[in-house]
Amino acid sequence: MVKRRGVLLVILSLFMAVGAAFVANEWIVARVMPKQELAENKTQVVAAAMSIPFATKVEKRHLKLVEIPEGLMPEGFFSAVDDVVGQVSTTSIARGEILVTERFRAHTAGSTLAALVNKNMRAVTVRVDDVVGVAGFLLPGNTVDVLASRKVAGKRAVTETILRNIKVLAVDQTASTDDNLPVIVRAVTLEMLPQQAEELFRARTEGTIQLTLRNPMEGDYVPPPAPKRTVRRAPVKRAPAPTEVTVIRGTTINKTKTKT
Repeated sequence: MVKRRGVLLVILSLFMAVGAAFVANEWIVARVMPKQELAENKTQVVAAAMSIPFATKVEKRHLKLVEIPEGLMPEGFFSAVDDVVGQVSTTSIARGEILVTERFRAHTAGSTLAALVNKNMRAVTVRVDDVVGVAGFLLPGNTVDVLASRKVAGKRAVTETILRNIKVLAVDQTASTDDNLPVIVRAVTLEMLPQQAEELFRARTEGTIQLTLRNPMEGDYVPPPAPKRTVRRAPVKRAPAPTEVTVIRGTTINKTKTKT
């Protein structure tokens, strides 16, 4: 009787052990498998390992590979570090930001500034001082308007805005900076169309120029509507009323009207 009870306890213990192992296996599979499936659905993309300033030629130390779920990749992403090395950044890039093609330009030869000039545009350098250069607050990436002043014979000086929303490519010989403090510079390089460059140099020959700093969030300039002019009509001259003259001859009375 005792032996039979002992055998039953052993068999019951085996069943309980098998059941516990089955439950533990199901729990482990439920916890581990989703992570494995998620790992299989990830894609490697290139991100910034550190901050990349504007107009910087990218090196391997600037880059790292990160994994993100498929379907979340931005348009134009890089999948290999070597695809980005040697290119020039066209904007400032924050650490950890996923890199995309529209923020870089290929650099084949010459200075990095040449890679920043857009197609059909030109880089033009103008000499400035602390006043023309907006007290040193002009930095690469800013946009400015160009004012031209000239004296007209026999009249007062005339000032007008000849160029609007012009991009600053470099100040002196610097195309990038991590510091936002003002720096007094002697020259500013601007990006503009060839026709705008001709207009700028014509204005410098005829008089002086001044740069004005624009708000980066400001859109294209829209001129204010011209004031409405009130047209005054000339007063209409009315003909004077005729004058009536009475002529009495004896018993005859004649009335005639005359114009004055």
